Amino acid sequence: MSTDFYALLGVDRSADADTIKKAYRRKARELHPDANPGDPTAEDRFKEVSRAYEVLSDPDARARYDRFGESGLSGGGGMGDPFGGGGLGDIFEAFFGGSPFGGRGQSGPPRGGDVEVAAVITLEEVWSGAAVSVEVDSAVACTECAGTGAGSGTQPVTCSDCSGSGQVRRVRQSMLGQMVTSGPCTRCSGMGQVIVTPCGTCRSDGRVRGRRTHSVDVPAGIRSGQTLRLTGRGDAGPRGGAPGDLYVHIRVRDHDVFEREEDDLVAYLALSVAQAALGTHIVLRTFDGELDLVIPAGTQHGREFVARGRGLPHLQGRGSGHLRARVQVVVPTGMDDESEALLRRFAELNGEQVAPADKGFFAKIKSAFS
Repeated sequence: MSTDFYALLGVDRSADADTIKKAYRRKARELHPDANPGDPTAEDRFKEVSRAYEVLSDPDARARYDRFGESGLSGGGGMGDPFGGGGLGDIFEAFFGGSPFGGRGQSGPPRGGDVEVAAVITLEEVWSGAAVSVEVDSAVACTECAGTGAGSGTQPVTCSDCSGSGQVRRVRQSMLGQMVTSGPCTRCSGMGQVIVTPCGTCRSDGRVRGRRTHSVDVPAGIRSGQTLRLTGRGDAGPRGGAPGDLYVHIRVRDHDVFEREEDDLVAYLALSVAQAALGTHIVLRTFDGELDLVIPAGTQHGREFVARGRGLPHLQGRGSGHLRARVQVVVPTGMDDESEALLRRFAELNGEQVAPADKGFFAKIKSAFS
């Protein structure tokens, strides 16, 4: 079944590149598997959205998709692929050892791989923003050969077969006539250079495994489950190739006092019956100082007091959320005789019916509720 990539991102077919990018970021945050730990379908939906963005963010791929749908992305151009889905170039490569159009492969050292790591931060760091350190096991440039892969006192030499291009052009006779094909050089594996004397430490790879510490600037207002991308801090590329990227997945540690609701901070205030009935004064410690909170007499369970703009900063945009203090009235248990007598006197003055002091009273009555 074909999928409408525009519908997946929730944008019109006329949406510009910036709108598509914003829609993708919103959907990615919503559907990321880390943000949906109990949803087994989240990962598949996340991949669908990522695929949709990959196509619609590429002008050429988007044009083909708009004209031919998903079938246009495989090289069939909307008429179907008579060669079984591989495309004309793949057919020539299978029969003649390369592409008839030349230059399809990438020459030179390949890019290093991407690396993922988790960073655990506090709610205070979400409020203020912070620079945190993460340790990563990754491929690093070999210091023995300075990443070249060549042994001490030697250097890689230009491949004589491809003259350093990493690609070899061949002329072949076929039933269609003379064909010129191009493919990766087999002598240097497309690198363009050959290691005559390999480095004894990295064995010509130009890199070894190592542990590195990176400083990560975490913006204020970030949410648990969001990911930061650090360009060029992933695995080093083999033999001097460009490094990959580092993806830092953010985890926010639970706080002893506050809970997060969007960008609001929520504190639960445990008040006794007397405090709620008579009123009290509370000093609430926040991330940027102390706040005086006057609880008026007759405050009910569940009432909320709001300090506007004293919550978490908005990640993208100005302003902050609010600080919400929610009242929880705590009923006393295990009272001593004097406290119980005073409470009974209070109930009597207000005409309230309560259980008698007889401890066996409730044993004589069977409740209809469990």
